[in-house]
Amino acid sequence: MRRSFYHYLMTLRAPKKTAESQFANDAAKDIQFPKQSEDYHEISSYLEMNVDYVSNMFIFDELWEKYLENNK
Repeated sequence: MRRSFYHYLMTLRAPKKTAESQFANDAAKDIQFPKQSEDYHEISSYLEMNVDYVSNMFIFDELWEKYLENNK
């Protein structure tokens, strides 16, 4: 069974402030994040339309590629 993007993202949480860990930490606090989704368009639309903690979608795109590699 594949894990959701959110589940993958939660493995990146950390107290140190990298772009990846900050995104993961912020998403962990977001109660409306689509936690079960494995769909790029659903998650990217949510991030673009509903949150202010992602200042640059490049970090999401980069993590999405890592997520896909991790779930092969």
